[in-house]
Amino acid sequence: MRLDNPPSILAPAPQRTTPRHNPRAPAQNEPTPPVLSERSESKECPKKSRNVPIPPTVSAAHMHASAKRTHRPSRSVAFLATWLRGYLAFPLRRAPNPAKARHPLTRKRAGANRTHFPIPLLATAYCLLATFPLKLPPMKVKLLDLQEQYLSIRGEVRRVLDEVCDAQDFILGPRVERFEQNLATYCGTKHAIGVSSGTDALLCTLMALDIKPDDEVICPAFTFFATAGSIARLGAKPVFADIDPATFNLAPEAVAAKLTGNTRALMPVHLFGQLADMTAINDIAAARNLPVIEDAAQAIGAKQNGKPACAHSLAGCLSFYPTKNLGGFGDGGAICTSDDALAEKLRLLRVHGSGTRTYYHKYVGGMFRLAALQAAVLDIKLKHLDAWHEGRRRNAAIYDQMLSGSKVITPKIEKGNWSIYNQYVVRVKDRDAVKAKLTEAGIGSAVYYPMPLHLQECFAYLGHKEGDFPESERACREVLALPVYPELKEEEVRHVAKTLLAAMN
Repeated sequence: MRLDNPPSILAPAPQRTTPRHNPRAPAQNEPTPPVLSERSESKECPKKSRNVPIPPTVSAAHMHASAKRTHRPSRSVAFLATWLRGYLAFPLRRAPNPAKARHPLTRKRAGANRTHFPIPLLATAYCLLATFPLKLPPMKVKLLDLQEQYLSIRGEVRRVLDEVCDAQDFILGPRVERFEQNLATYCGTKHAIGVSSGTDALLCTLMALDIKPDDEVICPAFTFFATAGSIARLGAKPVFADIDPATFNLAPEAVAAKLTGNTRALMPVHLFGQLADMTAINDIAAARNLPVIEDAAQAIGAKQNGKPACAHSLAGCLSFYPTKNLGGFGDGGAICTSDDALAEKLRLLRVHGSGTRTYYHKYVGGMFRLAALQAAVLDIKLKHLDAWHEGRRRNAAIYDQMLSGSKVITPKIEKGNWSIYNQYVVRVKDRDAVKAKLTEAGIGSAVYYPMPLHLQECFAYLGHKEGDFPESERACREVLALPVYPELKEEEVRHVAKTLLAAMN
């Protein structure tokens, strides 16, 4: 029925003749608040009022416009809420035996081996994932992780450590002798003399060769400090030679150019796990009747033409620093040789020049002994070394394949060489910026080495300047070592390669 004079929107609603009980209704003496009339035919007002009190100054049009601007939940949230209500209202069947009833998510049907999940739960899980997608953290790859390797041999290592501790035999002794025999066999030499570090292995060998002040020993300008440091400690002169840019190892032609009448020995370094050109270096040494000492700290097990490192010269020096392919539980090293007289002298020099007669000294030596605890650990690890080498070579092959054709210069392994990849070192332009991007992405990398030896402050007395050894200096600007340890998973290696390529771009 149409009213000619509709009531004002501020007029009170008509009262029912038989009012219902309403606990929220005002008391009889209280004034009834004005509400919207349900009979109002204003086009701007909704047909049904919510009976919400409004101020007298608010118009129906303003009220309707405000309702349109009210915030509504997104479809994803609404859909999620709908399914949550459906799940909570879903009637679960009771277990046949109430005494054995379990939580609805673990309840099993009699005779069935699979768990039944209510459909609303699955829909809710789907809605949750669609509304709030999971973001996995970026893969992080360490440059080296020694813990994983240790866990694989933990039982063996703890057993031999307990045996040494039970015997209380810590200085040299049968454990060291057993390891020395096994190491000599592995390196293809007659003798292996365990010493306190790779640095002491170089120093002790130079002492055994009677290197004196003003003698000259040729070594590369691009290598770890201990190579030249051991020469300088005896008062001798380290004579630097440049490297082959492809292999980072001593260039034979550079060695030949540095020979003088004071040259007493040659000390090539098998850097990053690949042997230097020992055929050419030995030919140069033989022409001058010079001894050759292999700094094989990073190359135990590496081969050249089937012959292992340390077996190509008079003596080879090894390091068992924990990060090496064969790493101990601290510092350690060894000298491998097939010369009987040299081996006997080295054994005396490592205990202050004293032999079987305690406190009687034939030479002025040093305290270079290998601890029995280290020898016990190294002897266990030596059994696994070839398998670890293969793991590194497998990872290096993946890098080679993925980085091929890019701006990244990968390691070049010379024909006849079998590298153990103590480090996988690439060359990149703008190296420091690339390394920073890898670090930001959670990938470990390192620079071996940021400064060549001839520019080190401690060797300033030699009078070298920048530009004297250009290939060594260029290597220091470009080299970057990537993770290559054997426990890496293939997806981790591929992730490192992809991240490196992205950083290069």
